[in-house]
Amino acid sequence: MEKGLSFLQNIQEMFPGKAVDVRTYSPLTLAYIGDAVYDLIIRTVVVGKANRPANDLHRITVKYVSATAQAKIVDCLMEEFTEEELSVYRRGKNAKPHTMAKNASPAEYLHATGFEAVLGYLYLTEQTDRALELVRLGMQKAGLSL
Repeated sequence: MEKGLSFLQNIQEMFPGKAVDVRTYSPLTLAYIGDAVYDLIIRTVVVGKANRPANDLHRITVKYVSATAQAKIVDCLMEEFTEEELSVYRRGKNAKPHTMAKNASPAEYLHATGFEAVLGYLYLTEQTDRALELVRLGMQKAGLSL
């Protein structure tokens, strides 16, 4: 592991794979990694607020990582997206997922999938500052505070 490399670069160095143009990934692949990125952001914030039992941390986190919460966040972010982010969002929202969320409407789930696709795209293109900015801004605009 080399100092000065990003988290993503360190992962890629320690676990080499084939180089792929991120723009060729399917929107559901971007959403898959974006879901993990969003989850890591929220979990990091929740843990940073207080050292609590894992059950309490999970209970708090679930309120923010639900498809309903993500749909609310992305609806508040639409005017903030760049053209590129908006294109990724639309691809993600219009993808045909093989599953649906248990506790969200199909529309909320598709909006959340689009949001996760944007976060996955930003992570894989090493624009993590932008991903963090969008999550923070979206939560503020949606009235969701941690």
